Amino acid sequence: MSATARRATILALLAAAMAATRLHHFAAVPDASWAVFFVGGFYLAAWQRWAFPALMGLAVAVDWFVITGQGVSFWEHYCVSPAYWCLVPAHFALWAGGSLLRRHLAASAPLAVGQLIVALVVSVAVCHLIAQGSFYWISAAVAEPTFAGWWKNYSDWLPAYMRSAAMYVGAAAMAHVLVTRLLPTPGTTGAGARAAHID
Repeated sequence: MSATARRATILALLAAAMAATRLHHFAAVPDASWAVFFVGGFYLAAWQRWAFPALMGLAVAVDWFVITGQGVSFWEHYCVSPAYWCLVPAHFALWAGGSLLRRHLAASAPLAVGQLIVALVVSVAVCHLIAQGSFYWISAAVAEPTFAGWWKNYSDWLPAYMRSAAMYVGAAAMAHVLVTRLLPTPGTTGAGARAAHID
C-alpha cells in the first residue's frame, strides 16, 4: 500500500471514529475527538494543511447536526459562544503533540512508550486548558468567574478527558504495533519500523 493510500485510510478511520462517538449515538462510549486529533497529528503530519481543517470542519458539522437535531439554533446553544472557536487552537494542541511525538519517536520501544505517555498527557492538559479555560472565562456560562472556580472546574474535568483520550490512543497504539508486526518494512526494526509505515 502506498503512503498516500495509508494516510487516506487512516484519515477515513479517524473521521468515522470521531463522527460516530461525537454524535453520542452510544451513551456509554466516550467522545473520541481528542484522541482523533492526537493520532491525526502523529500519522497525518504531511497532510496537516488540509487534514487538520477537514477534521475540524467535521467536528463543527457534527456539533451543528446534533444541536439543530434537538430543535435548537446552533448559534443560541449553551455550548456555542465566542469561546467555541477556541476549540481550534485547543484541538491543534493535540495535533501538535502527536506530530512532535512522531518527529522525535525513539528507536527503543520502552522509551517510545514513555514518550507517548508524556506527549499525550501534556497535549490533553494544554487542550483542556484552552477549551475549558476559554469557556469558563469568555462565555456567559459563569456569572462571576474566579481563579479558584476555574481551577476547580479544570481539575475536576481533566481526569475524565485524560481517561477517554488515553483509552482511544492506547487502542490506536496497539493496532499500530500489530499492523507493523504483520507488515514489516524491510531494513527497519523496533520503533523505526513502526514509524516507517506512516511515511
